[in-house]
Amino acid sequence: MRDHRTKVQHSRQWRHWLPLLALVLLAGLAGCGGSRKLNQRNGRYYSARDMARMKAADRRRGVVSKTKSKAPAGKAKLVVKRKSSPATVRQDLATVIQTARSFQGTPYKYGGTSRLGMDCSGLLFNSFAAINVQIPRSSNEQAVWGTPVKPQDLQAGDLVFFGASPGSSTITHVGLVTEASPENVQFIHSSSSLGVVENSLESDYYLSRFIKAVRPVL
Repeated sequence: MRDHRTKVQHSRQWRHWLPLLALVLLAGLAGCGGSRKLNQRNGRYYSARDMARMKAADRRRGVVSKTKSKAPAGKAKLVVKRKSSPATVRQDLATVIQTARSFQGTPYKYGGTSRLGMDCSGLLFNSFAAINVQIPRSSNEQAVWGTPVKPQDLQAGDLVFFGASPGSSTITHVGLVTEASPENVQFIHSSSSLGVVENSLESDYYLSRFIKAVRPVL
């Protein structure tokens, strides 16, 4: 009888602790769920998957998105992506872009203007010569050859200018926009390390060094 009473007492004690154990388990599960990466938007928090869906919906509606790039001393440089892109590129500008792309792989050479080697402004000088348009030779002079363009309005054929370091306001490099869409802007240039290549303006490296853009007046 004594053993039976002891078993009954243990059974009652377990029943007393079961609700408390259940609460502890629920709290642990809630803690695990709370470790998911959340993003804030309009005062509310969303999961990464929900944020991706909302951004995709924004792009379909033509909503302008913004991209921040890292800059020194904790500052962020903001470049706004464009809303839309023209359906076609003017024939003369298409010829300029095609000519620039024909130089891909040409090594960099300061002051060079041939396939043996060319610099960034020399690439543009040769590319516009394909449509019998003579443009200034240096990147600083090319920066005032045309109409200023906002980053969100970039189109194929525009010229983009950069500084040597993040946040710099001194123009040392130039490229030619080859493609422009709401998601990305591509430009071709003669890189001092890689020669004539095509890159994305959306990369942190180029966004942090971007200074201005102009549209040639042809």
